[in-house]
Amino acid sequence: MSEAKTEAKGSGAKTEARVWRNARLATFDPSLDGMGIVEKGAIAVSGGRIAFAGPEADLPSAFSRAETVDCDGRWITPGLVDCHTHLVHAGNRAHEFELRLAGASYEEIARAGGGIVSSVKALRAASEDDLVRETLPRLDALIAEGVTTVEIKSGYGLDTENELKALRAARRIAGLRDVAVRTTFLGAHALPPEMNGDKAAYIDKVVGEMLPAVAAEGLADAVDGFCEGIAFSPEEMAKVFDAAKRHGLPVKLHADQLSNLHGAALAAAHGALSADHLEYTDEAGAQAMAKAGTVAVILPGAYYFIRETKKPPVELFRRHGVAMAVATDANPGTSPLTSLLLTMNMAATLFGMTVEECLAGTTREAARALGLVDEVGTLEPGKWADFVLWDIGRPAELVYRMGFNPVHARIRRGH
Repeated sequence: MSEAKTEAKGSGAKTEARVWRNARLATFDPSLDGMGIVEKGAIAVSGGRIAFAGPEADLPSAFSRAETVDCDGRWITPGLVDCHTHLVHAGNRAHEFELRLAGASYEEIARAGGGIVSSVKALRAASEDDLVRETLPRLDALIAEGVTTVEIKSGYGLDTENELKALRAARRIAGLRDVAVRTTFLGAHALPPEMNGDKAAYIDKVVGEMLPAVAAEGLADAVDGFCEGIAFSPEEMAKVFDAAKRHGLPVKLHADQLSNLHGAALAAAHGALSADHLEYTDEAGAQAMAKAGTVAVILPGAYYFIRETKKPPVELFRRHGVAMAVATDANPGTSPLTSLLLTMNMAATLFGMTVEECLAGTTREAARALGLVDEVGTLEPGKWADFVLWDIGRPAELVYRMGFNPVHARIRRGH
């Protein structure tokens, strides 16, 4: 057993150090070029955090007697981060998928009680235990591919009781699996049937009743909304964002997915962590996001599944220096996708994102989209020791392959 010991951050307990050596690192350290590649690298971990990441020849002598793991030349990347999911839901909408394949329109399905209304009905009928039980296999699929941090939104309860239930389920999941979970309150997702078309009254309920209840229980790390013609206007979303600020919660936005309501610019004006989807975002929106530091979250699963034809303006984001993250958007209706590896392939093949953009988008930039870039997302000293060892010859394989999982080992908090 190693004799190298150190103090765990803030705990006062002695913690043994550990070193992963003989590795090839893709650190995504922004101070290095490209993916921050280090050949013949090593990572030293102490107290669950990275103490060193760099050339093995530069490993501090303090770790000379630490427990060592020989990586046999394998690649190591930061743990993957899925920064946009709706994992907590009940049931599925496979029947609607069949109907669409047979020619039914979205409107026809909605009139028959399908669409988001069916997901709301299913979640309201489910218990918190039911939600936890149904969500775990979806989360397990992500974990198996190297995900160490995941965001989970509410948004299928659409009343106080059921939004709280969904968020409580998401919080419970964090205690049942070795994964970091960030929860997002998405009460302004859609208009529930009982509101009879009164969007203003529903937004008042989100702001005056639902959000305060969520904040009082400490159930959300952020607040989200859907700014679209079929959902809520920019003015309505601004009210939600203002309320979130009063409760000390950061915001993000489903923006410009089906039309350009200038949601990207709205998100940027409110200092949003991210704006997501963005198929119809214009140059003014991209400029506003760049200035505000708002991350563009690219969601190819929804684009593919609903057969969208308008691609997000990736080149525009590049030109203006907008950080781009990539996420599954895992949900029952428009992106039943629980593979972040496949998502990267889709981002590359459908949208022309590079290997580096896809990998940074599921590590460093995804962490940035959750407000966690100071804690995870790169292999740098001081950050949590969340990383993945891969059986690959080069990082491009993680984007190139489909239906193949090359995870050799997933390390979280140094274990």
